[in-house]
Amino acid sequence: MRLPDQSQRLSIVGATGSGKTQAALWHLSMRDIESRPWLVYNFKSDKSIDSIPHAQSIGVEELPIKPGVYVVHPHPSQTDEVEAQMWGVWEKEGIGVYVDEGYMIGDRNPAFRALLTQGRSKEIPIIVLSQRPVWMDRFVFSESEFFQVFRLNHRKDRQSVEAFVPSDLSRRLPEFHSYYYDVGENKVTVLRPVPGIEEIHRTFDRRLARIRRTL
Repeated sequence: MRLPDQSQRLSIVGATGSGKTQAALWHLSMRDIESRPWLVYNFKSDKSIDSIPHAQSIGVEELPIKPGVYVVHPHPSQTDEVEAQMWGVWEKEGIGVYVDEGYMIGDRNPAFRALLTQGRSKEIPIIVLSQRPVWMDRFVFSESEFFQVFRLNHRKDRQSVEAFVPSDLSRRLPEFHSYYYDVGENKVTVLRPVPGIEEIHRTFDRRLARIRRTL
């Protein structure tokens, strides 16, 4: 099983409580947070995101420069500010982007689409989560090289994802298991649950503490 490289895009979908946020944080903890800044959009103020050790909270008008994890808490009304910040990422390049609940970005954000369609050449890796794929900008799925699919309760959500993932997603898996699709290899794998959140946070702690000592 391959993990995304340092410029690829990963979509993670699943109903509330299915394990998608924990899986996404595990992926983030394994990415290149020691060598590039990662901008995390935490629209719902998820506690497991806000408690990432050594993560820094920044405003929607700021742009991270140094390596590490930077958490933004946009208000739903700040669509213009989010778009401006994403254009800043597009211009600067080399910044990872993690979006919790990607439908909050909306389907009319040209900066987000630019990141999705041009991000690989600009070395902008992306992780996008959603509990309702049917509400997502279709470019999230059409441009993803990897998918991780947890339990989806709504038939239309499953159909939205099945247009890109060649698997019968109506077949229920054990709790916290997921389908993992590598587009390049056209391979679907069933994954067991990722490590617990405490272990994931320990990984962040170990890696981010090391870079904070060297910056």
